[in-house]
Amino acid sequence: MYTNTAYKLEKLLNDIESGKLALPNIQRPFVWKPAQVRDLFDSLYRGFPVGTLMLWQTGAEVGTKQVGGGATDAVPRRLIIDGQQRLTSLYSVMKGVPVLTAGFEKKQIRIAFRPADESFAVTDAAIRSDPEFISDITVLWKGRYKRTVQSHVDRLAERRGAPLDDEEEDRLEAAIDRVRNLRSFLFQVIDMDDSADGEAVAEIFTRINSKGINLSQADFVLTLLSVHWEEGRRALERFARSATDPRAPGSAANPFISPAPDQMLRVSVGLAFRRGRMQTIYQVLRGKDLQTGETSTARRDEQFARLRGAQEAVLDGDNWRRFLRCLRCAGFRSRRTVTSDNALLFSYLLWLIGKEDFGIAHDELEPTIARWFFMSHTTGRYTSSPETVIEADLRRLAAIDAGDGAAFRSELDQVIRGTFTPDYWQITLPSKLEGSAAKSPALSAYWAALYLQDAEVLFSHTSVRDLLDPERSGNPDPNPERDYLFPRAHFGKQGWNERQRRALANTAFVEWPADLGTGQAPEDYWETVTHGFDRERIKRQAYWHALPPGWQFSKNYGEFLERRRSLMAKVVRE
Repeated sequence: MYTNTAYKLEKLLNDIESGKLALPNIQRPFVWKPAQVRDLFDSLYRGFPVGTLMLWQTGAEVGTKQVGGGATDAVPRRLIIDGQQRLTSLYSVMKGVPVLTAGFEKKQIRIAFRPADESFAVTDAAIRSDPEFISDITVLWKGRYKRTVQSHVDRLAERRGAPLDDEEEDRLEAAIDRVRNLRSFLFQVIDMDDSADGEAVAEIFTRINSKGINLSQADFVLTLLSVHWEEGRRALERFARSATDPRAPGSAANPFISPAPDQMLRVSVGLAFRRGRMQTIYQVLRGKDLQTGETSTARRDEQFARLRGAQEAVLDGDNWRRFLRCLRCAGFRSRRTVTSDNALLFSYLLWLIGKEDFGIAHDELEPTIARWFFMSHTTGRYTSSPETVIEADLRRLAAIDAGDGAAFRSELDQVIRGTFTPDYWQITLPSKLEGSAAKSPALSAYWAALYLQDAEVLFSHTSVRDLLDPERSGNPDPNPERDYLFPRAHFGKQGWNERQRRALANTAFVEWPADLGTGQAPEDYWETVTHGFDRERIKRQAYWHALPPGWQFSKNYGEFLERRRSLMAKVVRE
């Protein structure tokens, strides 16, 4: 299914420019640093190996829209599967084309060359004013080669106050000419034919490119979009870009997630085909009948039509904003508290199914999806084998008659009750509150509980909501400070290690009086920090912050941690 061959760099770049070879942001935006681009040119110049490229014949018919949206009507006959970053670097510098960065900004890559010692550098202000450098080597392939050489010689002569001798001029021109001739560099290429499916290409990619970022099945679905529905891929990218810029028209910016195009694609295909495995979706979008194995253009067009309708709903700004209200309803207020993008995205998928297929009103759908998100996020439902789990969830919903909103809500609530068993609250959740990680689903659930109960910060009148809510704190991604109930100095020689001292159950949102000394044990600071608090306030704060009766006098730190974890789980359950 593939051949090994070699192509001149100039042909590859010309094919990209003409549209015959597609160089879209299929897998991911350009992420190389300028220093990496400099090193690539240095390796080419010195004849070092720079890796193998992997191209894939698209099998696209005449009339297919050009990938990348260029001015030409040429059909892309090949897609770049491995080597995108290298070819993007070379194409940008040698053709003078800006690239789209990971932050969705267009930037020009500028590389300089110093002929005297044959070295490359990233162009900066100092290099632009230094006559030793050709500050932007793009000019060497822009039809101004002779003028560039002469200009470089003249600048050097002006700085030195004397003309260069013929031998030095020849040496400098030879070095510059060698840079220009990089266009003839031969790249080794693995050329895949159109009989190779996405799974085979991914396997070959993984085996030849162990240091690269492995392609996912979502990458191959994005590839199909690039060939057969370029506007759909661009819409996903626009949505992802708007999520990073609150000033963008119809911005998807929010305090919880900056979704990537492939993440929103997963929601779209889940809504369109009720499937979670992207490998299956790839076959479906190629027009393959999963029962007979036959592939047809008509079936492919039909499947893309379904995807168009679903993606329109997924990227609808009003739908997105209404769904995010479910997270707030569940007590989540910032990115700091969301540890699973999958839980968020798959909850959005279920929200869309509830709205689109079952016609559930927003005010009825919100509490159901809020509970579902809270359950799936807290339990890590979509952490292990997420595609398998969401596919099972979708199959469960497929048995419900369309339009029966009550049955939809009942089915989700049944799963929630079946997951949140008494054993979960009494055994599983307390065990998940062990450890000292500053970010965990169990800790996020506890914080959400404090938010929903409008708890106060321990030993303070300040609301926990003021710490966790970006709108209240003024910080778009608040990272609230916690402190230790039993300070380091208290442990002395009791044998507790650093991890045990930093246990989650030893931390709380707490506000100390300004005149309190440091390092005091709870039994020493208790009267000071609760001075002026009535009995009911102390009782409420002890409940919210899961403080066992008499905890401040405890001599058994391990028992304190165990009792407090159980009480924290109780607060979450309530």
